Amino acid sequence: MLKRKFMQNLEDWKKKKNTECLLIKGARQVGKTFIVDWFARKHYASYISVNFEEIPRMRDIFDGDLSSEEIIKKMSLLIPDMRIIEGKTLIFLDEIQACPQARTALKFMAMDSRYDVIASGSPLGIRYKEISSIPVGYETQVEMHSLDFEEFLWAIGFQAESIQYVREYFEALKKVPDTIHSAMMKHLREYMVVGGMPSVVNRFLKTNNFQEVQQEQQKILDSYLDDIAKYANTHEKPKARNCYLSIPKQLVKEYKKFQFSVVEKGSTARKYENSLEWLRDANLIRFCFNVSAPFFPLNAYEKSNQYKVYLNDVGLLVAMYGFDMKNAILDDELKGSVKGGIYESLIVDMLTKKGYDLHYFRNERNSQEIEFLLTKDAKVIPVEVKARNGSTLSLNEILKRSDIEKGIKLISGNVGVMGKKITLPLYMALFL
Repeated sequence: MLKRKFMQNLEDWKKKKNTECLLIKGARQVGKTFIVDWFARKHYASYISVNFEEIPRMRDIFDGDLSSEEIIKKMSLLIPDMRIIEGKTLIFLDEIQACPQARTALKFMAMDSRYDVIASGSPLGIRYKEISSIPVGYETQVEMHSLDFEEFLWAIGFQAESIQYVREYFEALKKVPDTIHSAMMKHLREYMVVGGMPSVVNRFLKTNNFQEVQQEQQKILDSYLDDIAKYANTHEKPKARNCYLSIPKQLVKEYKKFQFSVVEKGSTARKYENSLEWLRDANLIRFCFNVSAPFFPLNAYEKSNQYKVYLNDVGLLVAMYGFDMKNAILDDELKGSVKGGIYESLIVDMLTKKGYDLHYFRNERNSQEIEFLLTKDAKVIPVEVKARNGSTLSLNEILKRSDIEKGIKLISGNVGVMGKKITLPLYMALFL
């Protein structure tokens, strides 16, 4: 079984919760159902799982009266062997977006102390208008992602001690021994082409065959396109699909700001921006917003109409470029702007899974661009990503500001420090 950090979220919720249900958000196939099943069997004497997509008739439970007593009564009629053991029962409402009234009912279920409730959904954001009442104050929301790079390392056999050994070089800002650095870069390139979707990682572990990895990724991509066809409004279906399929093209441009003319020649935001929002609400893409000025707090300077768009998993992006792209990455032979786009996507993958909101800076004259801006202790930290150890004119310029204490340059090379500029191997984004 794949070791997942998200298990700690579940453990913490069980220990600290008062009356709140837990609502797990996230794209399809990131492992939500599997981890809840495992958690339930470990911690509860009775486990009741309801999947509204798999068994549509379960939606009838939430028609009409939404009191806890009525829900349990109806549930017992549809699940004959269910048991409520007071204080030792978990009810799991899976794919809850398919039953909007069940989301409303979380408030009333949360107040019943006989059992705990976890709900899970994939495209939750695209069904919110159908919910008669959001259970504010009665649900704790958390987002689950596919495996991050550290979890991938665990999966391929790394022990926590080995990762801590590399972390010590990060904390000391010391050069990593060449053999270790080469091994870490090799595994990082493997992560780039495999990504973190659990079924893909398991296929890789089982077969060590990148063609089978590509096939598994294509299944997921096809299922995402099927979701667009299933859930999007009729007039949004082709537009959302075209926006999604345009992302690999968007990321090979020199300036990677999302341009609707790439989706369709001559098109504008008026036609397509709702489709892009739909994809974000379905957890299929991530936005990285430009800011008018790189100052804290970054969200106060967001330009809502200027953003870069990335997929929710770097391995899926690489799969969209085709199988030959895997060979180029694994052999470290990528060239041109496509290399920059893929390496940026890698860092987005790593930062997003650590919980960062994403921002970048590009001034009006297009003379200065910083790929990512992070914040810590109310300070802005500029981050540049270079596949090779190239020049960083924009980073050098912003580091002249007295309020910027340090900047980070992520490269395929080793650790180095020059004044306020800290150079780190790409894989050390894991420790930021």
